[in-house]
Amino acid sequence: MAGTMQFLAWLIVAICLLPGVTTTQHHPGQPMDSTSVGGGLQEPEAPEVMFELLWAGLEMDVMGQLHIQDEELASTRPGRRLRLLLQHHVPSDLEGAKQRLRQFQDLRKGPPLSPWDFEHLLLTGLSCVYRLHEASEAEERGRWAQVFTLLAQETLWDLCKGFCPQGQPPSLGPWALILDPFP
Repeated sequence: MAGTMQFLAWLIVAICLLPGVTTTQHHPGQPMDSTSVGGGLQEPEAPEVMFELLWAGLEMDVMGQLHIQDEELASTRPGRRLRLLLQHHVPSDLEGAKQRLRQFQDLRKGPPLSPWDFEHLLLTGLSCVYRLHEASEAEERGRWAQVFTLLAQETLWDLCKGFCPQGQPPSLGPWALILDPFP
């Protein structure tokens, strides 16, 4: 199980590092999504910066908040931005993660996600991996695993827009069939 969790976490990190994963760009004069205004969140960080922050490792405190383990990196502007994202834009409980998943599923038919939404999708998935690892009961781990699997599927849907044959969903492979989606 630990090997699978490590693989899933690195899958999310690898997807974060893909340059140009979305084709949507913000143009001056166009409204930005609500998660990118008001909180000092401008452009998503460059993939190499995000990789360095995530490579340092995250830890979960007793309140369920994720923090960057390396205090020096956490004190940088990108580190503070990631902390803000983790605290205010990434769900910290299962119901919040399910709600965020439904929001992404509702956007499936539209254009590729904005860079901000795509970043939130990836960080929500990464958060699920950490919470799955910290869950003490098998039933709770199963629910977090289900949400993570569906978030990974949404990530593939978004990456596939414009590239996959129409109506054919991308596949996570046989391991995803183990989990039944929640109702």
